[in-house]
Amino acid sequence: MPTPDFILALREQVGTTRLWLSGSTAVVVRDGDAGEEVLLVRRADNGEWTPVAGIVDPGEQPHDAAVREVAEEAGVTAAVERLVWLTVTEVITYANGDETQYIDHVFRCRWVDGDPHPVDGEASEAAFFAVAALPSLSARHAEQVRVALANRPEARLG
Repeated sequence: MPTPDFILALREQVGTTRLWLSGSTAVVVRDGDAGEEVLLVRRADNGEWTPVAGIVDPGEQPHDAAVREVAEEAGVTAAVERLVWLTVTEVITYANGDETQYIDHVFRCRWVDGDPHPVDGEASEAAFFAVAALPSLSARHAEQVRVALANRPEARLG
């Protein structure tokens, strides 16, 4: 999915100035033959493997955004189990100079249905990986997965 219309409208007013946005990350897990598996997508823009993530639309609940993004990016139905981490991302500067920073709601989700596949063009691949055989992840994305897999009853703050 391309940049949401509400962000394009904001950019017309503020240019590349840093935007403070809400994001949701869904770490989707399921039981596999070799134990727990994690859903990852390979981003079409930079080739990195990541959990599914996206921008929370105005008025949308962050947990609903997580479920929506999983369906839109990976063609999978998921259900939120819990909020596992509430954090702030580093500043992200895009190739066009736009800057954003997110309050990121990281949710542990469970797989309900569907075989992962790229849907909306944001991902070039989507697949479940055994926890012991995850592809290389950035430090931030590896930590998101680690926190979700720890499955502690309380959310991590910061």
